[in-house]
Amino acid sequence: MMLSIKDIQWAQILQQNHYHPSPRDWSDQVIYFLLVDRFSNGKENGYKDVAGNVVQGTTQPFTPADTGNAVGNPADIQAWEAAGTQWLGGTLKGITSKLGYLKRLGVSTLWISPVLRQRKAVDDYHGYGIQNFLEVDPHFGTDQDFKDLVAAAHNAGLYVILDVILNHSADVFEYDTVDPAGHSYRPPWSGVTYPVRGWRDPGGAATLPFPNPVNVADVDSAVWPKELQSEDAFTRKGEIVNWNDRNLDAIEGDFNGLKDIHQGTGPLPDYVPSEALRTLAEAYEYWIAYADPDGFRVDTVKHMDHGATRFFASEVHEFAQSIGKDAFFLVGEIGGSRQDAITTRDQTGLDAALGLADVQRFMVDAAKGWGNPANYFELFRNSSEVVKPSHTWFRNHVVTGFDDHDLIRMGPNHKARFASDPEGRALELAVLAMNATTLGIPCIYYGSEQRFDGKFPTPVNPQPQSNDKADRYIRETMFGGGFGSFMSRNRHFFDETGQTYQELAKILAVRTGDLALRRGRQYMRQISEDGGAFWYPDRIGEGRMTTIVAWSRILANREVVCAINTDVGASRTAWVTIDSRLHAVGSKFKYAYSTDQTKPGLEVAAEARNGRAISVTVPPAGFVILTP
Repeated sequence: MMLSIKDIQWAQILQQNHYHPSPRDWSDQVIYFLLVDRFSNGKENGYKDVAGNVVQGTTQPFTPADTGNAVGNPADIQAWEAAGTQWLGGTLKGITSKLGYLKRLGVSTLWISPVLRQRKAVDDYHGYGIQNFLEVDPHFGTDQDFKDLVAAAHNAGLYVILDVILNHSADVFEYDTVDPAGHSYRPPWSGVTYPVRGWRDPGGAATLPFPNPVNVADVDSAVWPKELQSEDAFTRKGEIVNWNDRNLDAIEGDFNGLKDIHQGTGPLPDYVPSEALRTLAEAYEYWIAYADPDGFRVDTVKHMDHGATRFFASEVHEFAQSIGKDAFFLVGEIGGSRQDAITTRDQTGLDAALGLADVQRFMVDAAKGWGNPANYFELFRNSSEVVKPSHTWFRNHVVTGFDDHDLIRMGPNHKARFASDPEGRALELAVLAMNATTLGIPCIYYGSEQRFDGKFPTPVNPQPQSNDKADRYIRETMFGGGFGSFMSRNRHFFDETGQTYQELAKILAVRTGDLALRRGRQYMRQISEDGGAFWYPDRIGEGRMTTIVAWSRILANREVVCAINTDVGASRTAWVTIDSRLHAVGSKFKYAYSTDQTKPGLEVAAEARNGRAISVTVPPAGFVILTP
């Protein structure tokens, strides 16, 4: 076990490894995001390995009859809800065993949640409260298990992005703050530095003198590597109060008890990184050298100095290039508006922005018919508003998705996956298809391909006493255990025969084979029911909009047309405008994909309507791709 940055044997590690090259263009990738603890424990029965062989195990596959098997009575409901807050047993070896499932789905890159060591006896199953930055958490496996997962992924043709944290550590010390009644409390940020009672021991008590270095035998205490055992390593200014803006408390404050790391000082051009930030940068460079991942997703960038993010991005990019990984991918969890995210990306040297609330909200509203589809497409069309020369700039600088493990945009009192309501369940494939075939690097949140329906409040507890740990309900297990989706337990969801899984695999195969769908320009298209009057679909009134939503991707002289149908009950046909400069009257398009199995291969001809248009039929809640 390494307890100091000085313990890293750089020469030996670099000589032993042969590093996997970076992707030529990250916009070609399809990312799949999973929480390690919630994905697989390797004990599922009947799944297929990477070679397609059926593997025997102890946990049986889920069937519709298993819905609600964990919530049959009040005691069961309480146990199921409690399980969602705890470690449940997903491992790195479990992920390795499911590479075939992911590969056959059409995924090309895994984004895995943080794997480094958490505080002992604390249910930080999510991995975002790190106590030792130089060791994999034993709940997930070993350092070698992580290295083996990356190697197996590379052998299967997949890349790996690791979630990393620079903004904070675990709750590794306790403030010496006491209220008038004599009770200790977590102080709010007020701009002052608070006194510290001590480092936390393995039981969580602040019994170890702060900021004194901790004995090497106390590896479950304080924070490691030992270079972080310093009062200067932490801001020590209490809890964030204002979460919405980049105020000082959002930068300096603790993140729900997780202790804020002091990263440096000064304005962006003259930023001076702290020794703590230098230590973390070197620790993460070690993981690149040791395990060979292909990128990092940088957590909580919104709460970091831009200078700190820029220092880390520069250090990591240079190190990765020195070992032959020329396009090592750094995607930042920035959050907020498109403008804020792009400004942060530009100023810090990150490769891409993630977590744009605008993207999630407008994509969901467009697919479900509760919003104007133009709101989504204009995020990419109006590139001049963010001082970019072309809207194709977005294709590899923004990671897009509609569900994730936080759903911050919904606030603390409500969490819901896309498929948590009847319309969403019907339209899950449509939104997955929209995500896959519009601009940006698409990211699938685990379980979406199985139409997971997690939400808070839940149907079995519609009036909870508090919203404590509401995120658990959108972090169901794929492998069963005590907290499965559909209010189930002890049933796994690695089903490759389900309609959503199989149809998404077909769609991703078309995307992989068509450069225009991955890198082309994008245009929302006008439609017409009668071929005379054309308009952009727009929601009018209070009800849900039921219509075809169509768009084109154009690369050079090639135009590919895609369309969803937000009507879950009826097939719809519409004339869809195409580029009249690229297509003569009579030019043919064929269905490369349709949720109607009789359509692929059939042709339609361009007619002189609204310049040029083709007649497109989309099944209920369906999706189509037409190619010239």
